[in-house]
Amino acid sequence: MAAETNHPITVDSTISLKGIVKAIFKDTIHVQIGGKVITMPISTEGKLNGDN
Repeated sequence: MAAETNHPITVDSTISLKGIVKAIFKDTIHVQIGGKVITMPISTEGKLNGDN
């Protein structure tokens, strides 16, 4: 059974993760979380730039 809707659902949420920073580049940051290294874009809004 699938729900059909004409209204898209959007979510704007903030999460907090703790990990080991492995590398910081001009536009991405590489963080080790749970044994895996993930790449995240550095936000221009200051969220990953320490401007909170």
